[in-house]
Amino acid sequence: MATRPVIEFYFSFISLWSYIGSRRFQQLAKQTNAQILYKPIDLLHIFSISGGLPVKQRSEQRQAYRLLEMERWRKIREIPIVQQPKFYPADPSLAHRVLLAAIEENGTDSEHVHEFVHKGLEAVWARELDIADPDTIVQLAAESGLEGDRLLKRAESEESWAKKEVDLIEEAELRNVFGAPFYILNGESFWGQDRLEMLQEVIESGREPTDVPDA
Repeated sequence: MATRPVIEFYFSFISLWSYIGSRRFQQLAKQTNAQILYKPIDLLHIFSISGGLPVKQRSEQRQAYRLLEMERWRKIREIPIVQQPKFYPADPSLAHRVLLAAIEENGTDSEHVHEFVHKGLEAVWARELDIADPDTIVQLAAESGLEGDRLLKRAESEESWAKKEVDLIEEAELRNVFGAPFYILNGESFWGQDRLEMLQEVIESGREPTDVPDA
């Protein structure tokens, strides 16, 4: 029996491109019977150590092109996008901890967990909700079939989730994660939702991971 593919998914609820690829990624996982390991990270910290810049610190040219790409991908993925969302960037840390608690209770394969991830991304970029607001987080969890109130209390009161966040950041640094979405399959990295078709091809072909040739 073939080993089930496992995709490690580094992302943040404030990541535009994680949202744009969200449904396509979940569809890919179903089509290939892949397991998704959700790994929420502090994206602004990752930018700070890897040469990336928050949107408002980028050049006017890059900001303008980003808007063009948003519109292109909105049409390709057939999804709603608010180009200048009201609550961006918000602190997603509490929502990340709620997700981690939900995974512990329900497992990473839970449809409720999948839905919460998508709704967390959608909240910022399609619904203009404040992902840092506890009431919003509870609402999104409930919409996903999770016990939002109880999970929120766990996320706020149990110190283990804050430690898990730190562990994930350290792990991301060690694995050279420098943005989001960032997918890792069998040790091979794929940065950006525009690499999803490439990721699917690798899974379906069963080929060995690509190595970088020595200089």
